[in-house]
Amino acid sequence: MRRVGPLFMMDRMTTQLSPVPVRATGSRSPFVRLRELIDPFQPGMSPISLAVGEPQHPIPSFVGPVIAKHVAEFGRYPANKGLDEFGKAVADWVGRRFKLERPLDPANEVLVLNGTREGLFLAALAAVNWVTPRQGAPAVLIPNPFYAAYAAGAIGAHCEPVYLPTTRQTGFLPDLDALSDELLARTVAFYLASPANPQGAVAGLDYLKKLTAMARRFGFMIFSDECYCEIYSEHAPHGMLEAAGPDFANVAIFHSLSKRSSLPGLRIGFAAGDRSYMQAYLELRNVAAPMVPTPMQHVAIAAYDDEKHVEENRRLYREKFDLADQIIGDRYGYKRPAGGFFLWLDVSAQGGSEAATLKLWREAGLRVVPGRYLAREQDDGSNPGSDYIRVAMVQNNEITAEALHRLVGVLS
Repeated sequence: MRRVGPLFMMDRMTTQLSPVPVRATGSRSPFVRLRELIDPFQPGMSPISLAVGEPQHPIPSFVGPVIAKHVAEFGRYPANKGLDEFGKAVADWVGRRFKLERPLDPANEVLVLNGTREGLFLAALAAVNWVTPRQGAPAVLIPNPFYAAYAAGAIGAHCEPVYLPTTRQTGFLPDLDALSDELLARTVAFYLASPANPQGAVAGLDYLKKLTAMARRFGFMIFSDECYCEIYSEHAPHGMLEAAGPDFANVAIFHSLSKRSSLPGLRIGFAAGDRSYMQAYLELRNVAAPMVPTPMQHVAIAAYDDEKHVEENRRLYREKFDLADQIIGDRYGYKRPAGGFFLWLDVSAQGGSEAATLKLWREAGLRVVPGRYLAREQDDGSNPGSDYIRVAMVQNNEITAEALHRLVGVLS
């Protein structure tokens, strides 16, 4: 049986592990490390940032009017769970977007988030007391490279972060067949991003079903980060709830308007899935998480009810990847990603991720992220990102074309 009781009074069994030192896990921000690498040097040309995955497209036209209409609501505390109307808008959108065996229950299976960063972090803290006692030191499984909030959540929950290499050989997704029963028996949660950040790999439905079966057999949670699912060139990616059956057991999905609607500053998203876990998650959030202002939730309601701006957003990214196809071609192992808005370029021939990043800054004024900073060393000393750079395709077409020409000119 799953544990019950006040989630915010941490069970002694789950907190006997000593805190994992942040430095020891290498969990410093990749952007802090990037500044330390390039800031001592002047850019060789006028700077262009392709480092941060911050959408630059115009925000939807309805944002301002919706906030103005509900501005008086800034004068009241919002409920941590979110507006009923927000839950319904999310459930309706998820039902339209994905092929579910039944609709989500907005009252019990949807929670509003302040974006997904804090949501993904707190999710692990909730999971550690939701699962039954683990057989060994509690672990959280993380794709490597990964979004930094995953590791922060594992560390905050006093779990061992176990990094699963995602390489070209594994299709840039964790190799599920490589996971031992011993590891799975002590697993608290498994973070998965599809489309993947940074490689853009998309998990097929069979893969998602296989992972779901593992979670149910061993009793751990799947945290499916689907923030990039609306940015794709051809086929809409599957979602984890499509593989979760009618009860959504052991699954929680995380979505944000940052990428879908080019609203990174709105700081709003949602979590949805397993009813019993969502109740435990809400209990923690009631005492540990900031509430989401209701005017922002009304903007989200409008955003989830409108697909035109999403289609336009997708068209703009498609144009930028058309430029990458033309300018980069088959250099650096480039292949148009199935989803997301990053290039994951192999620069092993240019000295590896840090050397190429520094060269691009000093000679071309381009700010990119070394793949080594987005990943962690494996037990054998290898780092799945050490031969790559991540390039965020967030600028307009003119700047993107200029940046890609500079990149090729320097690296070639």
